[in-house]
Parts: sequence; C-alpha cells; structure tokens
Amino acid sequence: MKNRSYYVLFLVYAIVVAFVLYANGVFSGEGTSLVNLAINSGFLLIIGVLFLISVISFGRLQNVTAELEDITYQLQKEYKEAGGRNLWGKYKDQSDVFESEELRTAFNKYRLRTKSLTTRRGTSAPCDLEEYINEDLLDKVGMNFFNSGISGTLTGLGILGTFLGLSMGLGSFNGDDIYTISDNVGPLLSGMKVAFHTSVYGIFLSLVFNFVYRSVMSASYEKLEDFLCIFRQTAQPAAAREDENSSAMVVYQAGMANALKQMLAIMEGNASQQTAGVERIVERFTQQMQEALGTEFRSLGSTLKEAGQVQAVSAANANELVEAVTALIEVNKNVQSALAQVMDRQEKFAKELVEQKKKLESTCDEMSEEITSQLYAFDQMRSLYEK
Repeated sequence: MKNRSYYVLFLVYAIVVAFVLYANGVFSGEGTSLVNLAINSGFLLIIGVLFLISVISFGRLQNVTAELEDITYQLQKEYKEAGGRNLWGKYKDQSDVFESEELRTAFNKYRLRTKSLTTRRGTSAPCDLEEYINEDLLDKVGMNFFNSGISGTLTGLGILGTFLGLSMGLGSFNGDDIYTISDNVGPLLSGMKVAFHTSVYGIFLSLVFNFVYRSVMSASYEKLEDFLCIFRQTAQPAAAREDENSSAMVVYQAGMANALKQMLAIMEGNASQQTAGVERIVERFTQQMQEALGTEFRSLGSTLKEAGQVQAVSAANANELVEAVTALIEVNKNVQSALAQVMDRQEKFAKELVEQKKKLESTCDEMSEEITSQLYAFDQMRSLYEK
C-alpha cells in the first residue's frame, strides 16, 4: 500500500496561500500594499515549485517501494507453495522480475554477479542483494540530494523575507520630529508585516516538510528491509562455506590418492601375475628336462650294462649309445632354445616395466600439477572470501 502522506504538502501550501491573501486584505477588499503582496507571491511561487518537484520525487519513490512490497508478498506466497524450497532456481534467469527500471537494472547486476560466483557445489562466495538494492538506490530514486535541502531552504526564505521586510520598512522611515515620524509609521509597519509573514510561513512549511520527508523515507527504508529479509530467507542462493570448500578439497585429494593406490595395485597385480607365469614355465621346463634326462640316462645305463654282459653286441650297443648321445644333444639344443625364448620374454617384460614406470611417473606429475592448480584456485577463492 502506497504512503500518500506527502499530499498533505499541497493542503498545507493552500492554507498558507489563503492565510497570506487574507493577511494582505485580498478577501476583505481593504487596501493593501501591492509591494507586500508581490513579495509574498514571489516567495510562495518559489515554495510551490520546490514542493511540486519534491512530490514528483516522492511519487517515484513510492512506486519503487510499492513494487518491493508486492515482490515481498509474492516471494512469501511462492516459498510457501514450494514447500520451503529455495526459489533462486526460478529467479536466476528472469530479467524482468521488477517493472521499475532502477530495480530491474540493479537486480540484473546481482544475477550476473551471482552467476559468475556459482560452481557445481553452489555459490563459491557470498553475494548479498543489499549490495545492489539498498538505501542508496532509494535515495537516488527519491532525489534525496534535493529533498534533504528543502527544509533548510524554506527556513532560509523565511529569514530572507524577514530581513527584506525590515529593510523595506526602515528604508521608508524618515523624519526629525514627532509629527513626521508618525506619518512614516504606516510604511514601517507594512515592511514589518512582510517580515513576520514570511518568517511564519517559511518556518511552518519547513517543519511540515521535514516531518513528511522523514516519514516517507522511513517507510521506504522499512519496506526495503522487509524485502531484503524475505529475499534472504526464500530466494538468496546458498553460499558454500569455507569449511565445506576445505572438506570438498580434502575429499578430492583423497579420491586422487585412492585412484593412485588402485593404479599401483593394478600394476603390482600385473607384475605378480607375470612373475607367477614365468615361474610356472620354468618349473614345467625343469620337470620336462628331468623326465627327459632321466629316461635317456636309464637308456644309457641299460646299454652299458648290456655291453658289459654281452661283448658280442658291443657294436650295436655303441650305436645305441651314439643315438642316445645324439638325442641328448637335441634335448640340450631344445633347452637352450627354450632358455633363449625365456630371456627374450624377460627382456620384453623388463622393457614393458620401464615403459609402465615412465607412464606412471608422467601420470603422477600431471596429477601433482592438477592438485597444485586446484590448491591455487582454492587459495584464490579463500582470499576473495576473506576480502
């Protein structure tokens, strides 16, 4: 509801005009000084222009505060309908929340500022709407720079009229004896009338204007405070606190450490599996070699035994021995070939381990740089928050 108390200025002004006209005999038809009437009319015209400018500025201010009051009621209603959920998601993309140009411009600046501070975890630094919609904005809309000086101006006009009236009265007063002095009392009293009249309505209008001005501004400030309180409760985006940022950074670092641990476990698992495979190959090869050598040595023993017992078949046994030695040589060749293959595989495995080590070192360096960058960003955010 708009505060129309400033319209009382027009009523008081009309009463003062009527009083001045009556005091100068306009309504009674009695003769009066045209100079007095002209001076009072000039003063009242100046005061009327000042009042008109002030009333226009008060009207603009009341339009703005009435809109703040409407938005306050709207926020309360929507917050209740939303079940207590924050309304910033609805208003963050609306550029036409306010009809007033001053409020719309200030709110859009707040929206852009808040968007620039928003991260995935919320707003990184607090930003209050009061930085943009505040008493300074209302003072600008209500022309506080102008209205704050009206009261003193009215008092100054009253004092100016007082000295002007006295100057007029004393300027027309002259005479050396009682007879000539009595003839000049009328002009002196006429000047005194101007002095007192201007002083009376100048001070009276100053008091009335000061009361109206303070009443209008106080009501506007109160509505502004109500709007800011409701906005903070219902629609202001939640700012991520410093401890939340710290905990998020700790969780991030713990996640990075866990990822590194898993990578190392995978690398260790691969190495252990490859080592176990090599051990199985060597064990199997050894077993086959033992079996082969045992068979050949048993054949060789039988051949020698038969050679000792039967000299006649020594040539045949010798041939068998040669064949056994030949088979042994072939087995040795196979053993050497298998060992060579094992050595090649070991060299390849060693090269793969070196490459994996390099990749792991590179990954660790990149992660270290990323963590350093994140810590620097966190330090910058903390510095901004402390400012």
